[in-house]
Amino acid sequence: MAVRRSRLRSIAAIAVCVLLIVAVTLAGLGYQLFNREHQDGLRPADAIVVLGGEHDGREDYGLRLAHEGYANTVVISDPYRPYPLLDKQIMDRVCNAGTPDIEVICFAPNPSTTQGEATFIQRLAKERGWRSVIVISWRYHMVRARYIFGQCFDGQVIMRSVPRDYSRSVFMWAYQYAYQYGGLAKAAILGCAR
Repeated sequence: MAVRRSRLRSIAAIAVCVLLIVAVTLAGLGYQLFNREHQDGLRPADAIVVLGGEHDGREDYGLRLAHEGYANTVVISDPYRPYPLLDKQIMDRVCNAGTPDIEVICFAPNPSTTQGEATFIQRLAKERGWRSVIVISWRYHMVRARYIFGQCFDGQVIMRSVPRDYSRSVFMWAYQYAYQYGGLAKAAILGCAR
């Protein structure tokens, strides 16, 4: 009986150690993949693509880059319909922000995912002869978005993170790590349906 308890304690201790090693490894890798900056240097492209997310300044950042001459087309993903009044006001404003020199295209991706956004951009690029795009999203979405665009888009992708504060609680970072790991696994398994 004592030998059996000792064996169970040893197995439990080994299991706890393995779980701790896995948790520390995933946290360290998550920090490298999702906290650290993975954006590319800015250079002119055929279009600027603003991925869906919070209205955290991403749409205005995309428009600002267009006004600075990086592209004359801004494509803004609008996956969150119907939306509250404030979101509607923001989307109405940015979707109508085109000028004689800057075209703004707003679209609802289908499916309402990064893959749906990348697939739409690939179709638009084929129609318009685009070979490069600047893609704007959260810093913690850079690696996954680059991977998905690499699967779905035939051209060059220049990744830029939304210039904002990325301070989060440990709980929110743990959630983001899990979400991004899950999204990467899904993208690796499903690939890109063109």
